[in-house]
Amino acid sequence: MSNFPISEIRKDFPILETKINKNDLVYFDNAATTQKPQSVIDSLSNYYKSFNSNIHRGVHQLAEKATEEFESTRETAKSFINASSTNEIIFTRGATEGINLVAASYCKNFLKKGDEIIISEMEHHSNIVPWQMVAKENDLVIKTIKVTGKGELDMEHFKSLLNENTKFVSIVYISNTLGTINPVKELVNISNNAGAKVLVDAAQATSHKNVDVKDLNCDFFVFSAHKMYGPTGVGILYGKEKILEKMPPYMGGGEMIKDVSFEDTTYNTLPYKFEAGTPNIGDVIGFKKAIEYLNDLGRQNIYKYEKEIRDHAWKELKKIDRIKLVGTSDSKIGIFSFYVEGFHYYDLGLFLDAKGIAIRTGHHCTQPLMDKMNLDGTARVSLAMYNTYEEINYFIDELKKIISK
Repeated sequence: MSNFPISEIRKDFPILETKINKNDLVYFDNAATTQKPQSVIDSLSNYYKSFNSNIHRGVHQLAEKATEEFESTRETAKSFINASSTNEIIFTRGATEGINLVAASYCKNFLKKGDEIIISEMEHHSNIVPWQMVAKENDLVIKTIKVTGKGELDMEHFKSLLNENTKFVSIVYISNTLGTINPVKELVNISNNAGAKVLVDAAQATSHKNVDVKDLNCDFFVFSAHKMYGPTGVGILYGKEKILEKMPPYMGGGEMIKDVSFEDTTYNTLPYKFEAGTPNIGDVIGFKKAIEYLNDLGRQNIYKYEKEIRDHAWKELKKIDRIKLVGTSDSKIGIFSFYVEGFHYYDLGLFLDAKGIAIRTGHHCTQPLMDKMNLDGTARVSLAMYNTYEEINYFIDELKKIISK
């Protein structure tokens, strides 16, 4: 067992003191959103109490302070993913907006009739629908990589899909339903050799793994603050600077311009070209605290501890006869989708909630994957660094009681 300071970490998350039906809260819905440490909560409060102001255009002290703190998050995020420049860090409302931005700005303008986009059967809806929209508009073709019975990408099938018309590949780093960690670096390399640009949906990856966009060599990389202990409504699109330079703005308005007249408009430089309007200033500033929190703990330390509790949960779940696990790759994080024969997943979620255990039920925004597996939904447990062996044992005991009734 690692020396991970779990008891001290749990003190940093005030919501973990919550009682649900007189039971201690056991929060196992981390793939949907993570809880926030006190440092992030304090940062949001401090912004609104101490230096609330709009950014970039003001010369007064509040505006200068807000601008400095806002841009400091951009610098911190650049280092966090090892981007080459802050020009490559675009603030968005989340991973979903980042994907939509690339679909609408890059693919809409640089892909033509008959060009092909490859995604996979395990994608979240946010990495399916934007491509369908641009494909319909530009008369493009979408192809999907098959997923194996273990919940892994069929890499041979992927290679068979590539041809001279393949112009774009968009792939999830870690599946929010299966927990599978995909071989993203290999996928990027194969795609680039075929002449295709690659977007990596890293919404589930940034809180669990070291991420290095230079090492991956992907063209675009998206993630959300709220999946990594930060505020909601904030995300980042990373893009290689030379590609972002060529892309037209996604939205028009203030901030993304240099000069405006009724005859013409000159657009701003990177990264501001893609950041129209007043941004989510307070939450962007709070996001920096979340990144610093992860950095202070050490992502390798987090990954090691999470692997330990993942292994424990997996071992205990496998012992329960009636449970059917969905996604059994050896390369996975602590996300467990499962169903119990003769038991509706929604009822399972309600019974566990009565005991203070929060899990997710449903299709997890991966309906095509559920259809492939002939399921309409599953129960899903997703672990984070503040979860404990004791919580897992309590969950397993309550689960056994519920399904034995």
